[in-house]
Amino acid sequence: MAVEHLEILVEEPSMEALLRVLLPKFLHRGIEFRVRVFNGKQDLLSQLPQRLSGYHEWLPDSWRIIVLVDRDQDDCHKLKKQLEDIAADARLSTKSSVPHTEWPVVNRLAIEELEAWLFGDMDAVRAAYPRVPRTIEERARYRHPDAIRGGTGEALERVLKSVNYFSGGLRKLEAARKIALHMNPEQNRSHSFQVFRNTIDELARL
Repeated sequence: MAVEHLEILVEEPSMEALLRVLLPKFLHRGIEFRVRVFNGKQDLLSQLPQRLSGYHEWLPDSWRIIVLVDRDQDDCHKLKKQLEDIAADARLSTKSSVPHTEWPVVNRLAIEELEAWLFGDMDAVRAAYPRVPRTIEERARYRHPDAIRGGTGEALERVLKSVNYFSGGLRKLEAARKIALHMNPEQNRSHSFQVFRNTIDELARL
């Protein structure tokens, strides 16, 4: 059965803001979505077992659930296993456990944080904040968005502060929404974003 609706579970409001702007740019026509935001990563993880068990009782065949969390400093494989185990306990198969069937759940990580996806499209960052220099992505520390050390949120704040934006501290919700308006999903250099985008494309083909 064709996918008609996505339930997307995210850990904080800035990811919700980005997705509400960005998803309509590449979500296939006829697929609706709803973003459900939690009060941080631990809140999402603590509520996820009950939430998925609830979905198991009534989820339509044409719906899919995407669980999207930041890796932060967690071990990538351990965090992904934790998410997979929670889905299994709720008796919901995942894309990783049954990749060639119509799985209801897919777990995805933003590596390291949402801001890695923003660093993946520096043209969009510059469109939103024109004083950001064109040489940023050429610097070794920013060349690979998913490998920026010390936190991508902190790195983006440093970049923007250096050209006199957000002198009082990065306002993540505002930045995510403003940059998302200019993002081109096809050119994003973040590998974790590419995996997320490819998942959306694959859902449209089910």
